[in-house]
Amino acid sequence: MNALLLLLSVLLVVSALFLSRLKDDLLSSIVVLAVFGLLSSLLFLALRAPDVAIAEAGIGAALTTAIFLVAWRAVSRSPSANPSRKPDAGKGDRE
Repeated sequence: MNALLLLLSVLLVVSALFLSRLKDDLLSSIVVLAVFGLLSSLLFLALRAPDVAIAEAGIGAALTTAIFLVAWRAVSRSPSANPSRKPDAGKGDRE
């Protein structure tokens, strides 16, 4: 049973890595992080560590995802994130 849980945790980490790198969309990576946090909290629960599972679900999945979503929303609203805006002349000339 422990070997199965270890294999499951390794597969979880590897799949989260591939899913987050699959797309360049930042929102998709945030969703993958949330799912990874929830699945890892279920894994901690299966390992008979309910206190760690609750902490992972509360902090790792919920709070961290909320902070990333707020930051993503603030960045996507900023004028510098708008690709249609032309860069200032002379800014890229310096090396």
